[in-house]
Amino acid sequence: MKAITIKGPDYNSVVNKTEKMLKKGHTPNLAIVFLSIDHDDQELAVYLNSKGIQVFGATTSGEFIDGVIEEYSITLMLLDVNPEYFRLVFLETGDKSSFDISNKLGQIGKATFSNAAFIIASGWLSQDGEAIIEGITEGYGKEVTIFGGMAGDDLALKGPKVFTFNKSSDKGIVALIIDKSKIEVNGIATCGWKPIGTTKTITKSEGNIVYTIDDKPALDMIMKYLGIEMDVESGKEIVSQLSSYYPLQMERPGVSPVMRTAMFANKEDRSLICAGNVTQGAKVRFSLPPDFDAIEAVVDECEQLKSSAQMDADAIIMFSCISRRLSFGVMMPEELEQVQQVWNAPMIGFFSYGEYGKSKTGKHEFHNNTCCVVTLKEK
Repeated sequence: MKAITIKGPDYNSVVNKTEKMLKKGHTPNLAIVFLSIDHDDQELAVYLNSKGIQVFGATTSGEFIDGVIEEYSITLMLLDVNPEYFRLVFLETGDKSSFDISNKLGQIGKATFSNAAFIIASGWLSQDGEAIIEGITEGYGKEVTIFGGMAGDDLALKGPKVFTFNKSSDKGIVALIIDKSKIEVNGIATCGWKPIGTTKTITKSEGNIVYTIDDKPALDMIMKYLGIEMDVESGKEIVSQLSSYYPLQMERPGVSPVMRTAMFANKEDRSLICAGNVTQGAKVRFSLPPDFDAIEAVVDECEQLKSSAQMDADAIIMFSCISRRLSFGVMMPEELEQVQQVWNAPMIGFFSYGEYGKSKTGKHEFHNNTCCVVTLKEK
């Protein structure tokens, strides 16, 4: 497998670079495309299709290639890989639930390869991250491998999209199903966040809405406990302060915590609306704002993955929560660069609204405030 990365501020720029690459004799047949929602995804998909290149695409809240962060740009990873080793699938919910279409996706994967891995991107389905994991698992089987991210829309929070040729939707899932007997797929979902304070209990919640923590209104609890003030009229203020600096860590016995981001606050009932389900009765702790130790923890887990499962990689795909970018600030490039240097392979990624993957001691599940790193290596 050969991977080449391309980036540019607009359609013409990336097309010109792609044409130059093709003239050199490269023959890609698969494109991983991450771009700002300001761009016309179908314009690019039509062009790539005309060159015999299938498209796995998602809109973002920032893109990066080989450790370099881009703004409102178009990024591509062009792969030359045997077409018998993968299958691209695009599904929309329509009148079905996220679980139903994910279940169908799992069944498609099972019928295609006896040993499959799923790399997925989902649209505006923030309440259904767990349902997507559960659906694929139900359709394929418990030993399924799932990594991916939820599309972004530059923090407009109106409707991030996923796409392929001739298909684009904010209620869709695009999946790259890979034959693991031909291509090694390994990854890690890791965050590096440190917990703070005592364990608390979610005393009332429904789906992704947290009403009370220790029987106190969730918003009031977090503001008082952390000593912060914010304007609850502004959704972006909630994102930039709550989710970026003080995410919840849901504790589970024997496995790594799973992170949950508060995306909005309801000023009437003082609840928090999270980017993933929070189970009533769950034990949680708040998190400290990240420092360089968080980056070191992430890189260390990548190094462990390299030594235990994936010494070499042909390509790296990374899905990193937008909250990490907001909270890490100028430290963010440091994390991206160090992760890419672990394998020293071409890397593409984007800042997402949620991540799919497996932590070191957990199972494949839906995460927030996490980076999900996936490596590909043709056997």
